[in-house]
Amino acid sequence: MTLRPFLLLAGVVLILFLGMYSWNQRTHVLDELTANLGLELTGGVLDSLNSLEQKGKDLWNRYFDLVNVREENARLRRQVEDLEARLLAQGEDMAELKRLRELVQLPVDASWRPLGARVLAGRMGPNAVLDSITINRGYSTGGRPGTPLVTHLGLVGRVLKASAHSSIALLLTDPSSRIAVFTQESRAPGILVGQGITRKLELNFVQRAAKVSPGEILVTSGLDGKYPKGIPVARVLTVAPSDYTQFMAITAEPLVDLLHIEEVLLLEPTGIPRPVEPGEAPKEFVGPPAPRAVMP
Repeated sequence: MTLRPFLLLAGVVLILFLGMYSWNQRTHVLDELTANLGLELTGGVLDSLNSLEQKGKDLWNRYFDLVNVREENARLRRQVEDLEARLLAQGEDMAELKRLRELVQLPVDASWRPLGARVLAGRMGPNAVLDSITINRGYSTGGRPGTPLVTHLGLVGRVLKASAHSSIALLLTDPSSRIAVFTQESRAPGILVGQGITRKLELNFVQRAAKVSPGEILVTSGLDGKYPKGIPVARVLTVAPSDYTQFMAITAEPLVDLLHIEEVLLLEPTGIPRPVEPGEAPKEFVGPPAPRAVMP
């Protein structure tokens, strides 16, 4: 009972197959359909494979392009850093050139010869208690003790101690500094005394009759023989009668920023006498009044 339906189904399928085979032998329709279907499937598979292959190649090429771009970016970054460093160095060189040009324009007479020097350090060693700087010139290169130091803005100080190729310069703000000066407008003489790098300068021994005004510039008088005449030194801040002496109480501030100097000029004496200006008064040192002569 169970085998008969299967036999009938097998017979029907066989008859249909033989019929379709005989029909296809005459018309070849199934052959063309099968060939077209196989070709279409094959084309689809091959196109998908080609597409995957092309995507793989593009991904590979993009990877190498990305690697090349990274390498190029790293190279360009190094170039930019190098150019920035060169630009900063060139800017520093230009700033130094500007300062040096201003230094060499400082007018001095034939009795002094200017020599450029670089500041190496501030307070150091046994001289740390002094307002001082270390420069790269010594007694064999023009930095002998007593040699004045200036910038294009004005006076800095003078050499205190020297070795063969370096020296210690005492700044005008040091309490042991004494500079003979004139007020630029009223020509009142006095002695400028340092009080320390953080304190104001004091101008001593200025007569009460002198007409000194705040803002007036103090210049070296040259009467002490230590500095050339006419070098700007400081600017007057306050003027008032002294409560303790017969002179004026005057404070001033340096014209040069002594905490941030990088180059200076040393004014080396040449031994040539300073030319006397027409109508110039005889040389007279400015200082405290001489003691009165004791009568016998």
